Amino acid sequence: MIANLKHSFFQVFTLTSLWVTLLITLFFKDQTIQMGYLWNLAGIAFIAAVIFGVMYDALWNYFTLKPIWNIVISSTINILGGTAGVWLFSEEMFYFIAPWFPGMWLLSIVLHIIAFYFYARMDSKKKAEELNKILK
Repeated sequence: MIANLKHSFFQVFTLTSLWVTLLITLFFKDQTIQMGYLWNLAGIAFIAAVIFGVMYDALWNYFTLKPIWNIVISSTINILGGTAGVWLFSEEMFYFIAPWFPGMWLLSIVLHIIAFYFYARMDSKKKAEELNKILK
């Protein structure tokens, strides 16, 4: 379990670092950045790695909470991490989107419910097929 989460953490950290660097390169070509800002980029990658590389995997595959709690926890942490990432990227952007935080949280819950519904259906089909293969 720990080795899998560690691998996922570093994989998400690396991909997020590359992705954010690419976006900054594309949209802020002619602007210079201070060397200290690179720590903000590392912070964004760290937040994404903790959320998507560790928290989601642990929450949905190893913890035994009821699905509604998984949805509320993952939605809340997702929005908190996302807003922290926006703040690290640009404080101006953070304050611009701040009034929409409650709506983003509700939308996140709705989307997590929909995703859980489809995941649960897909997982049930897969397990049913595996059981049918065993019975044959």
